[in-house]
Amino acid sequence: MMLDTLKRWRWASLIGAVLLLGLVYAFWPEAVPVDIGKVSRGEMAVGVTDDGVTRAEEYYVVSAPVTGYLSRIELEPGDDVGPGTLITRMTGRPATPLDARSTQELRAALAASRAAEASANATLGQARRDLARAEELSKEGFVARAQLEEDRTRVATGKASLQQSRAEVSRIRALLAQPTGTGSGSAVAVRAPSGGSVLTVINESEGVITEGTPLVTIGDSSRIEVVVDLLSREAVRVKEGDRVEISQWGGPRPIPARVKRIEPFGRLKISALGIEEQRVNVIVDFTAEAAKQAARLGHGYQVDATVILWHAKDALRLPIGALFRGSEGGWQVFVAGSGSAELRAVKVGHINDEFAEVLDGLAKNETVVLNPGNALSDGMRIAPR
Repeated sequence: MMLDTLKRWRWASLIGAVLLLGLVYAFWPEAVPVDIGKVSRGEMAVGVTDDGVTRAEEYYVVSAPVTGYLSRIELEPGDDVGPGTLITRMTGRPATPLDARSTQELRAALAASRAAEASANATLGQARRDLARAEELSKEGFVARAQLEEDRTRVATGKASLQQSRAEVSRIRALLAQPTGTGSGSAVAVRAPSGGSVLTVINESEGVITEGTPLVTIGDSSRIEVVVDLLSREAVRVKEGDRVEISQWGGPRPIPARVKRIEPFGRLKISALGIEEQRVNVIVDFTAEAAKQAARLGHGYQVDATVILWHAKDALRLPIGALFRGSEGGWQVFVAGSGSAELRAVKVGHINDEFAEVLDGLAKNETVVLNPGNALSDGMRIAPR
């Protein structure tokens, strides 16, 4: 009986099963395409990066020693110079001659100063004699202490007045010693204070310049260091001897360097966005093995410098694109295992621009979802894109 019923409804049952499978397939959720990455072990470093400018370790700005006429400077940037090499010559400005009227006035002033000197000398002599008599009488009690102190004050005042008069006489004599006619200034040679090469020629053309005007900059371009201005809150994490990588200098690989010195004061700097920042100069020099590469840099070149604050050769790491904050604020990832997304909490340590150090929650070679969207949830089917 049962067998006959099955035979009678076998085609209807088959058609119903096919329809049911079709409905299930039609409404079955599709796998979400995702990007995936792997947890791996390898070298990892964390540092702070900022702009840096190269400069010669020792450089000198040669300035005009006198006010006068400057001869044209023939040196060009890049020329080698030795200690004492002649840079240029200057003709010092001659002293202003005295006219007849000025000479007569100075001579009259000299005579008056000499008379004042003689008067001050005589006054001092009388004050000393009065003091000597007062001291003798004070021993017998005939002179009050106040009178004795007054005589001593007169002697001190007389000495000061005499010194002032003598100084005035010397000053007027020096003025009278100036030349009384026109004359040419003496030639002054401007020489290099140290060996090296000419970095810049600041004032090349001949002409009249004042004392102290910068002329050329001289330095040893083979001895280069880098000045990196870090934010003060970042500079406090840096210490002398820290490893530094110099990048964006024009070569294919970073140049190794180290922190030489951290300047002990900060300065205010306005950023491109108008934000006030306290900046600290960190001085970086190159290691011995980087000398050939660093020799290609000159004075005033711009580079990027990364000071390494932490480094590990065999860290368990995962791409930072897999990390996101959970509802409670902790780090979470989606593990791509067996075709579905598994939500998992992880504990991370150091983080840089590429990787995060895994402390707990993941193992080597596990696959994680990169940049998961808000629509992805725990248990959802996924497929590698």
